[in-house]
Amino acid sequence: MTVKTDLDALTPPHSALSVENPMKRDDPASVLEPQAAAPGEAPMVRFVGVTKRYGTLTVLDELDLDIGRNEKVAIIGPSGSGKSTLLRVLMTLDPLTDGMIEVDGEPLTHMRKNGQLVPASLKHLRRVRSKIGMVFQSFNLFPHMTALANTIEAPMQVLGLSRKEATERARDLLSLVGLEDKCNHYPSQLSGGQQQRVAIARALAMRPKVMLFDEVTSALDPELCGEVLNVIRRLGSEHNLTMLMVTHQMGFAREFADRVCFFSQGKIIEQGPPQQFFSAPQHERTQQFLRAVKEAV
Repeated sequence: MTVKTDLDALTPPHSALSVENPMKRDDPASVLEPQAAAPGEAPMVRFVGVTKRYGTLTVLDELDLDIGRNEKVAIIGPSGSGKSTLLRVLMTLDPLTDGMIEVDGEPLTHMRKNGQLVPASLKHLRRVRSKIGMVFQSFNLFPHMTALANTIEAPMQVLGLSRKEATERARDLLSLVGLEDKCNHYPSQLSGGQQQRVAIARALAMRPKVMLFDEVTSALDPELCGEVLNVIRRLGSEHNLTMLMVTHQMGFAREFADRVCFFSQGKIIEQGPPQQFFSAPQHERTQQFLRAVKEAV
């Protein structure tokens, strides 16, 4: 596996960037145009009528969702409910079937041309997507590179940082995640929790405004899981980041998140502040899910 291959994996072919039928809904202008907002009040992330289908299977079903600036949102729900797909379409790893996404007040999946919104060009998409960082369940580190090399590669290749600048940034971030003494270690020399912390440092090296975490602790044992969650806690308390986390860690979601969104069959069934959500869920499907989680512990 070469560096080029892995970097290119985050850049789908141009044909994959287009919405399959962006003008399908009844009132395209109301769907595709951003809603008006006073300066400084626009959400950091906005999903507008977002639909994702694989053949006849609808995974996201006309989803509308606003994520506030610096808001920490936990996304929970049963397997196959659309949670990870939400992050993947935001990261443009999967194309939309319909709808649009905005990031930091401007369209991500579309761009303005001659007064209209059209599917985004690769250049536009790369620019807006640079505001987003994502950490995956499977780490996705380059096995032939040290922790330091993994962390400096994208800032040099994508942001054009010098090796010196990228190295200084990488060392600071590896220190932030508690790995200052592991800079010259290869992934095979690191525990799963340490590899995941390198992956977090690598995502932060791009200076994103939005961080996505896709079940980042599901492959780790409880002790290593705690290592990673402590890093995420620190990021949330010390840095101005909007964070979306798909998780099965209900205790962490209750403690860490500003809002919890419960997904079922491609829709948000219920959402609210953690204390309210976990103490007094209103929807029968939410109650059923939380009972099952409690019984499984």
